[in-house]
Amino acid sequence: MKAFRTVTSKAAVVDRPDVDTDQIMPKQFLKRVERTGFGEFLFFDWRKDPDFRLEPGARILLAGRNFGCGSSREHAPWGLQDFGFDVVIAPSFGDIFRQNCLKIGLLPVELPAEQVKELIARAEAGVELTVDLEAQTAAGFPFELDPFQRHCLLEGLDEIALTLAHAEAIAAYESARTPPVSTTSLAA
Repeated sequence: MKAFRTVTSKAAVVDRPDVDTDQIMPKQFLKRVERTGFGEFLFFDWRKDPDFRLEPGARILLAGRNFGCGSSREHAPWGLQDFGFDVVIAPSFGDIFRQNCLKIGLLPVELPAEQVKELIARAEAGVELTVDLEAQTAAGFPFELDPFQRHCLLEGLDEIALTLAHAEAIAAYESARTPPVSTTSLAA
């Protein structure tokens, strides 16, 4: 996972409430287990509508309340990240979706609805937005993030990297521990 500090970009807008993970990444595209290649299927059904568009090159997505609700499919954040988004800003998120975002380095920023509306107006006027994780601001608005999650994002640490940071202690424990069953010899 890459470290996250700041991003300045145009923003794409999906100003709809209760966008669930099935709409973000439809079920027919869940046949792969790698994290890449899902961007082209993002909002697949909605992108057929000429009135629905995602700002090309946008790294920030502005969304309505309860974004990412529904099933626990981790393919939804994978698709958003593969499409090029680094940040999703919304008044609220589905809990599992939010956690899945944090695990892969996609920053979910929760702001009051009025502030999200103001950012949508700026984005629609073509104004670039800056999200600064170190300062915990999104286009000048402060946001909260758990200190541990913030640390992991700033340092680019996923769950595997966090475990590997303790590799020496794990190896020392394993070498000092007597196994409950001998695994080096078999009965003849």
